[in-house]
Order: sequence, then C-alpha cells, then structure tokens
Amino acid sequence: MKALVADPIGGPENLKYIDVPAPEPKEGQALVQVEAAGVNFIDVYFRTGFYKAPETPVMLGSEGAGTVVAVGPNVSIAVGTRVAWTMARGSYAEYAAVPATALVHLPDDIGFEQGAGAMLQGMTAHYLTRSTFPLQPGQTCLVHAAAGGAGLLIVQMAKLAGARVIGTVSTEVKAQLARAQGADETILYTKQDFLEEVKRITGGNGVDVVYDSVGQTTFHKSLDCLRARGMMVSFGQSSGPVGPIDPLILSQKGSLFLTRPSLANYISDSNDLHWRASELFEWLRAGRLHLHIQKAYPLADAAQAHRDLEGRKTTGKLILLP
Repeated sequence: MKALVADPIGGPENLKYIDVPAPEPKEGQALVQVEAAGVNFIDVYFRTGFYKAPETPVMLGSEGAGTVVAVGPNVSIAVGTRVAWTMARGSYAEYAAVPATALVHLPDDIGFEQGAGAMLQGMTAHYLTRSTFPLQPGQTCLVHAAAGGAGLLIVQMAKLAGARVIGTVSTEVKAQLARAQGADETILYTKQDFLEEVKRITGGNGVDVVYDSVGQTTFHKSLDCLRARGMMVSFGQSSGPVGPIDPLILSQKGSLFLTRPSLANYISDSNDLHWRASELFEWLRAGRLHLHIQKAYPLADAAQAHRDLEGRKTTGKLILLP
C-alpha cells in the first residue's frame, strides 16, 4: 500500500510517499481502508520530532475515516462498517490498523471527508466548551485563531452553549469567516492589540475563559484578558512552547486557573468518546454545526498541506485523500 511517512524527522521536505506492507490487524484492532485523513498540528509535531514516536520512519496521521475491511481477534465491529477515529496514528496511508476502542460509527449521511475532518478538532472543541470550561449563557470567551479548523468549531459550539464569543484572526477575510460562524466580535491581531480590544469590548471586566491554541506569542497577554478567577485553557502551541511559568503569577493576576488539557484524556473512557462523537455528528446532520473544509489534497501532496498549515495560509480544515 501507499503511505506517507517522515523519514527522517524534520521539515515537510522529509515527508516521503512510499510503498509499505499493509498492516495486519492484531488483537483488538480493525483494519480500515482509509478514505480520508485529517491534517492537524499534532502531525507536524510528530514530523518534526517535537512529539516522539517509537518507530522509524514515523507514521503520521491522527485522524481518519473509512471502511472496516478486516478485524483482529476480540473485535466485534463488522466488516463493511463505516467508521471514523482520532488519537491513533497511521491514517496517512491507504490502510490503517486502528484500535477498535478508538473507532466510532460514521452515519451513512455523513461523508468520509466530513467524518475525517471533524473528529480531532470537533471533539477538541466539544471537550473544551463542554467539559474543560463548560460554557454557560451570559459568559464570554476569547478564542485565538478563530478562523482555524479548531477555532471555527469552538466558536460555533460556544454559541450553541449561549456564550458571547470574541475571536482573534490575522486578516479581514478570516474575520468575516469567524463572524459568519457566530463570533460576536473579531480582533485583527496583526493590526490591533488584542488585550486592549478585549478590555474595550468587555468594559474592562475581561473574559471568563481563553481558549488558546497558539501558545508562545499569545499566552502571557491572554492571562491579562481574564476576569478574576477566570480560566486560561492552553491546548496548543502553533507559535512555539510557552516555557516555564511561575504559579505565583496566577495569584497576582486575579487567582486565575490554568490548564493544559489533551483530547486523549477526554476520550479515554468509551462513554465519553461516544457521547462526544454522537453529539458532534448530530449537530452536523442537523445543520447546527458546519465543518469548513478548505482544501482536500492527494495523499502524495501532504508536504504542501503541512507547509500551508504551518504558514498560516489556511482557514478551516485540511484533509488528505489516499
């Protein structure tokens, strides 16, 4: 089969489109013919070696959708079932051996591209807005990178919860996209100081929560955007790691809360996984949630997808088609 691997780890030029043996499903695994794979920053982190993988060359792709074609021992999923998954690497390939516990049934009226594109960022947005800081009507959140794949979904789910949404974006085109998905206010951080704008918009009160996937360049100013006892949710680092933090700063800035959550810890229980996936698919089917897929690339062009993602040239979701 064809697969896309990082060999060796490094820049996008190190991605290789190669022939490898198709995996055989082991106990507890299902072999899935991959119809679409999502592109995410976690793939970049594994490609560069920021996240360590035990195998060489490094298999990429933490999100996908397809059809079960074989199963290993002790797997009850039927061959022919349409499925989607996340947090299991290997979807940058024509076939992937996926732990059965990571698979969810993909409804017949949701396409493979939608299924692959919704899993990682969709369930991330779900746990952030429903569990990490469960938004309530009347609360205000600040969403960084509000026109990105995760950002657009966070904006929409925050509005479903009845919250007020302020989003930061880099261009007016991205601002229009974020507003079209429900953002009440947008801030062009390339032209405006987002801290000053947040204080102006909130009348000096600050926001209840910041959802920050950017990291290094936004973290410290985001703390100043919070009201007393507000929560800083740092769930990504597209601009680089935040670095060491003195906990005393949280007290000095208003007894703030700080968390660095991971999707894996919010779907490790099968009940949580299926609850989040079922709500996500229900909202997509009902038209209450819209997944903006900006571009679908052939699997062989994954390097360009990575360049576009890292170059902040994208809005919404990027996917690969084996």
